[in-house]
Amino acid sequence: MIPQLQNSNILKWSSYCLELESRTLIMGVLNVTPDSFFDGGRYHKFHDAVTQALRMAEEGADIIDVGGESTRPYSNPLPIDEELKRVIPVIETLSKELEIPISIDTYKSKVAVRALEAGAAMVNDISSMRFDPAIGSIVAAAGVPIILMHMKGTPQNMQSNPTYKDLLGEIIEFLQGAADKALSMGIQRDLIIIDPGIGFGKAFDDNLVILRDLRRFSSLGYPILVGTSNKSFIGHVLGSPVESRDTGTMATIAAAVMNGAHIIRAHNVREAKETVTIIDAIKAGASAPLS
Repeated sequence: MIPQLQNSNILKWSSYCLELESRTLIMGVLNVTPDSFFDGGRYHKFHDAVTQALRMAEEGADIIDVGGESTRPYSNPLPIDEELKRVIPVIETLSKELEIPISIDTYKSKVAVRALEAGAAMVNDISSMRFDPAIGSIVAAAGVPIILMHMKGTPQNMQSNPTYKDLLGEIIEFLQGAADKALSMGIQRDLIIIDPGIGFGKAFDDNLVILRDLRRFSSLGYPILVGTSNKSFIGHVLGSPVESRDTGTMATIAAAVMNGAHIIRAHNVREAKETVTIIDAIKAGASAPLS
């Protein structure tokens, strides 16, 4: 049996309320970048980005995650001004068009501040406040959820032969420390989400082990987010290029949901919605209409 959350099973803040136990939530990925590993350039223009976000919401996304900087392996940091130029107009528009929360995918405190002012309602920090600790106090003051992700190193060096003596133990220890730091900065316990960081400082097989043994992260008592969408370990297993990994992605999403993920992060929301609906029904032993 997967342990229950120690926190409330509801993410509730401002005007938002997301249930975590009744079904798996879907975070739609919106890369407003010219160089994302999967869809770089496809939604770089303002109109294309907004249209895609609206489409994902119609297809069943519970959250839209807007990112202006690619953090793929070996990528370099983006200047703050350029990141703001990419994401703020999109967030301003979407916050007026959508009722679901918008997440800002950034590790920079200045970007987080501007994004929250523009209408973002969550912060997704791949560095778990390591790169810019000021982001923690910003999240605490805003009273919004934060996603704390495990990453070994930085995007520039995370895939340079990552090794672990105790893979799951080290990741759990890291996430516990990140959550404790968040609490010490005043972030509400029931607004903390953890992410084991699939593909971020992990060897191919490490990602498979994390998915297989994902329920171990439930011991931390925080909601678990998993992002596997189209990542290279899927291509490694299937021998497929990034544009041909939808089936593999849905298989990994199914595994994550079956093993305790509360939120999955996906580019293809329609297929992800169908996948999690089936797995949720299997877990419950009861069918429910797609909604």
